[in-house]
Amino acid sequence: MKASTKASKGLFDLTDQVAVVTGASRGIGRSIAIRLAEHGAKVVVSSRKLEACQQVVESIREAGGEAIAMNCHIGRKEELQALVDQSLKTWGRIDSLVCNAAVNPYFGPSIDMPDEAYDRVMNSNVRSNFWLCNMVAPIMKRQGGGSIIIISSIGGFQGSDRLGVYCISKAADMQLARNLAVEWGEHNIRANCIAPGLIKTDFAKALWDNPSILQKTVAHTPLARIGEPDEIAGAAVFLAAAAGSYTTGQTITIDGGRTSGMSRSD
Repeated sequence: MKASTKASKGLFDLTDQVAVVTGASRGIGRSIAIRLAEHGAKVVVSSRKLEACQQVVESIREAGGEAIAMNCHIGRKEELQALVDQSLKTWGRIDSLVCNAAVNPYFGPSIDMPDEAYDRVMNSNVRSNFWLCNMVAPIMKRQGGGSIIIISSIGGFQGSDRLGVYCISKAADMQLARNLAVEWGEHNIRANCIAPGLIKTDFAKALWDNPSILQKTVAHTPLARIGEPDEIAGAAVFLAAAAGSYTTGQTITIDGGRTSGMSRSD
């Protein structure tokens, strides 16, 4: 869909668009799926557990939106292709792709990380996004454009003594978005990352449920709190909509000011 056409419908109007969201059964992915639908998009809600996806679909439908559920293991290329194929079969197009699903099976120093855990992090957090984006980009090209959104993390800007490889994977996602922006920009395809700080999700529970880590994070965050999943969704709506039609190759940081500098108490 050309930017000029989208702009005529309103900066945040996603009517007639189709969005595919991975890891959409809970947390940040769930909030993004619901908010995209709220702004008019038809949403494909995807994660490994179909029943959990269906619950999100029901919430969207109860609010008057349109959505379907589809289970997909992001580490399996054939399941990613099936996700793309079913999205096209159902609605005939894909306007926005949100790569949100990720894993982190290991918490500790990198030197002790098992090879299996390393492979799982890099394959799920980077390779799966690489696969899925390359499946969807040609579809967007045929349509005249689209938006790819990868959920990264502020960990991609920082080193960590407990989340080292996870941070490496999230830095790689930022570079993936930049590369996609360069390779596909001439076809009106935009690619961006969103880098959340610590958000109160089940995925990040090992961090915010740890009193020491939580206290340190809050103390070094200008807004003096951690974030909620819905506070990430607005950026996804912006990037999917006409409002973000000239934004590509960027990483939007949403962290309560955590990476802006030293806190007032330092």
